[in-house]
Amino acid sequence: MQFAVLQFPASNCDQDCVHAVQVLGHSARLHWHKSQSLAGADAVIVPGGFSYGDYLRCGAIARFSPIMQAVAEFAAQGGPVLGICNGFQILCEAGLLPGALVRNRSLQFRCEMVHLKTVRHDTRFTSEVPPGQLIRLPIAHGEGCFYASPEELAQLNVRGQVLWQYCGAGGETTDTFNPNGSVENIAGVMNERGNVAGLMPHPDRAMESILGSTDGRWVLESLVKSLQRN
Repeated sequence: MQFAVLQFPASNCDQDCVHAVQVLGHSARLHWHKSQSLAGADAVIVPGGFSYGDYLRCGAIARFSPIMQAVAEFAAQGGPVLGICNGFQILCEAGLLPGALVRNRSLQFRCEMVHLKTVRHDTRFTSEVPPGQLIRLPIAHGEGCFYASPEELAQLNVRGQVLWQYCGAGGETTDTFNPNGSVENIAGVMNERGNVAGLMPHPDRAMESILGSTDGRWVLESLVKSLQRN
């Protein structure tokens, strides 16, 4: 399986994503932001970091990079795309995912481990997560508060586009366990077609026990298994 990992000026998790893919025994190739092709890619990962120094707002400049046109075309053809942290922000700015990521409610950068509840287990990004199993992943962001208008939020819920919610160790999706103020504790969503997803927590930083969690494997293994089934 060949993954394309995008690389923007000030990306800082591109190599993490390459390593995460290799941990699962697959190949990954870095694609510089000026590239106009994803030739040979089976899936795309838009990594975390601070693309273009987060000028204007997170992801606002990266969405205009030449590589994003190739990503949009890849997604339009049904290719799977996963955005992690800044990658999630970029996909929202590019219109490939609904909603927006704004400044954390605390106006502080949050760097900690969080628990996630998987809302759906029948998607190409969640199918390998055991039913009822909470995921423990790290977050590191200053603008990770997911926002959607009441009308858009209603549609997300009706269409089943919410994939993960922040929760407590017992699965409580209360405001106490919401690290950034996201509406309805939303940590990750997918597009209506189900082939583009984004989340603020980092599965790429939770692939090996030495990092404190291997729960990130479930996310990437889900994507790999979906590709193998097709």
